[in-house]
Amino acid sequence: MSTLPLLFEAPRRGMPPRHLADLTAAERAAAVSDLGEKPFRAKQLSNHYFARLTADPAAMTDIPAASRERLVSELMPPLLTEVRAVACDDGTTRKTLWRAHDGTLLESVLMRYPDRATLCISSQAGCGMACPFCATGQAGLTRNLSTAEIVDQVRSAAAVMRDGLMPGGPGRLSNIVFMGMGEPLANYKRVLAAVRRITDPAPNGLGISQRSVTVSTVGLAPAIRRLADEKMQVRLAVSLHTPDDELRDTLVPVNNRWPVDEVLEAARYYADSTGRRVSIEYALIRDVNDQPWRADLLAKRLRKHLGRLVHVNLIPLNPTPGSKWDASPKPVEREFVRRVNEGGVACTVRDTRGQEIAAACGQLAAEG
Repeated sequence: MSTLPLLFEAPRRGMPPRHLADLTAAERAAAVSDLGEKPFRAKQLSNHYFARLTADPAAMTDIPAASRERLVSELMPPLLTEVRAVACDDGTTRKTLWRAHDGTLLESVLMRYPDRATLCISSQAGCGMACPFCATGQAGLTRNLSTAEIVDQVRSAAAVMRDGLMPGGPGRLSNIVFMGMGEPLANYKRVLAAVRRITDPAPNGLGISQRSVTVSTVGLAPAIRRLADEKMQVRLAVSLHTPDDELRDTLVPVNNRWPVDEVLEAARYYADSTGRRVSIEYALIRDVNDQPWRADLLAKRLRKHLGRLVHVNLIPLNPTPGSKWDASPKPVEREFVRRVNEGGVACTVRDTRGQEIAAACGQLAAEG
């Protein structure tokens, strides 16, 4: 299977020290043994981190104090420090700015709905895809996040829900979307490992269903096929944003390497391999990609490549400060949705959350 071009590899500088969440169950047992401890201590540590959602050694009273400090020091080094958290939507949307061990900034957004709680997580600090309407893309790529840095965003949010720190009382984190900072498939190995930690049953992981995890991509076709061959049940979301190559070359520069037809063929391979419907993300931008003919062409191309194995998520653009890009007017949005649906492809408008707290990924980190 093709590997990703070096062009999309982030610098390796600043990666954090080894953490329990970077390791498989077997690797954890080996790491504990290397420290002179009994292998079963690995399961105890995993139970605290993944099931009890804590990295606090004081809470690990089932491990002797002398061993505890050393094990936590070696296998649970601090990863993310909360810089600040801001809330809106009556407290049901909570955006957190995190600082990694090397000063790198990243973001996650927790959104509580009546029937679920969804966490949007980052897979990279910054992004190298350079999409001009995206705050993160304009900031450039700092580095890949480690597997454990990705997982720790999820553990922290799971603890927030469990402890009832959002309106609605105690609850459970149910859905994960890789739609924060970065291109997940450009950090393929670590993202794949993070998905396994997120979905493995406790105490080896956080026990969230694979079907409740969505991995987003701007269209790295070889990596989409590679992910399909993993035979997991995660949902694939493709950020298409326009159905024609001419405009997409500008809006999503990676299109110059993998054009629309190639991306949609890879998406079809994913749908056929997993049996899961593909989500097409489409940020509607005023006077740029919101024309009626583009709605018609979108439906035509999706129907051709994906048939019924597709759903369009129309996203009202969340403008960044000082940007020339703006959301389409509501009548234009409604007509676009109508035409895509009329063209035989399911299309709905995504619920917009967090506009007053700079919820478009990258905005909070840009503010520092």
